[in-house]
Amino acid sequence: MLSDQKIGFIGSGNMGEALISGLVLSKVSLPENIICSDVRQDQLDAIQAKYGIATTTENLEVIERSDIVVYATKPQILHTVFKETAKALDMSKLIISIAAGVPLAAIESCLQKKLRLIRVMPNICAFVRESATAIAAGKNVLKGDVELAKAVFDSVGKSVFIQENVLMDAFTGLSGSGPAYIFMIIDAMADAGVKMGLSRKDSLFLSTQTVLGAAKLLLESKEHPGQLKDRVTSPGGTAIAGIHTLEQGGLRTTMINAVEAASKRSTELGELMIKNFAKNNEEE
Repeated sequence: MLSDQKIGFIGSGNMGEALISGLVLSKVSLPENIICSDVRQDQLDAIQAKYGIATTTENLEVIERSDIVVYATKPQILHTVFKETAKALDMSKLIISIAAGVPLAAIESCLQKKLRLIRVMPNICAFVRESATAIAAGKNVLKGDVELAKAVFDSVGKSVFIQENVLMDAFTGLSGSGPAYIFMIIDAMADAGVKMGLSRKDSLFLSTQTVLGAAKLLLESKEHPGQLKDRVTSPGGTAIAGIHTLEQGGLRTTMINAVEAASKRSTELGELMIKNFAKNNEEE
């Protein structure tokens, strides 16, 4: 699907490079069909040497040479970058933003023109090509645009299409922030292993592998997590004793509250971003 598409990245920081790496290493796109920009020449030199793609310090050059343009800049400078490049954007190009917390409404108010806009939120696991990514489409996308976006982001994991206004904040609370929760759980499990006599190195490895194995089994078996839990918990055994303690500590309630809190915070940040974009528009 992407073999004949020219893909440009404005910004080649951590997430931008992760996407470039995924596209090239998975052979979803050829290096000669990818270009990226950055203000740091040393970063561009490193990316060009590593992936064999074209690089430039000029954002407008990226747009001119691309069919799909991915804005991979920090949210704080996205308004400035959009204003700088708006004149080169039109309906011939698919525009994708991965700026965290910036709703489509804010982008549309900034650009003030009819464009094929898509908002995407990957997570940190894109670095190992295991991202859980949400894709939300603007009102002017054409048939096939969402599939193009999915093809890009499936190169670094798995993606789902959602209704932005209803579900993007929920996705942020669950999967966008979710890796942080799992890192905490792994760290706590490793501490527990150390307390029970395991070395720190072995305990951390075993905790990490246990989480990885459990997630893979759940995905591949397609069984409900409750069913798999029951397969581990034999009557009067060790697992049920541990689960009882987790329930006493309120693990489920705490996790639900964490996702809810992160989702609400995402909503607050999105509303703030809309106000900031509107303020910047008034000042120009």
